[in-house]
Amino acid sequence: MIQLKVNGAARQFDGDPEMPLLWFLRDELQLTGTKFGCGEGLCGACTVHVNGAAVRSCQMPLQAAAGKNITTIEGLSATATHPLQTAWQAVNAPQCGYCQTGQIMQAAALLKQKPKPTDADIDAAMKGNICRCGTYQRIREAIKLAANGVPKAPAKAAAKGGGE
Repeated sequence: MIQLKVNGAARQFDGDPEMPLLWFLRDELQLTGTKFGCGEGLCGACTVHVNGAAVRSCQMPLQAAAGKNITTIEGLSATATHPLQTAWQAVNAPQCGYCQTGQIMQAAALLKQKPKPTDADIDAAMKGNICRCGTYQRIREAIKLAANGVPKAPAKAAAKGGGE
């Protein structure tokens, strides 16, 4: 039986120990924020934290995660107000959004290691996360914004519809 912690909760699994961590998170725990991208560990859509380090969950067999602490996008902030999440919203970083959870998890690992990253640090850390929409400039802007202070959450369409 494999035991691990996911987003702070103790979990166990007694199925195939070779099952990728990605499928355990998505299919067994219904944590669908972590995305399946290439299945080869090349695109970063499946990035989660294992003991605080960014890892491609599609390439990690569940047995390798035994006894470790796993954090998914759902566990990054219970209220989706992590500085990176609010920065992402502030600069409208996502376009289609598919890769964004992996991007945010990779960026969170970067900021944990380097709270004030340079552009070169950001480019080096994020180079393995692919965005088909090409929102790299906005992603970099969001990371810098989060590194320089907690942005306020954007107002939710308060001004839409006119009238006061």
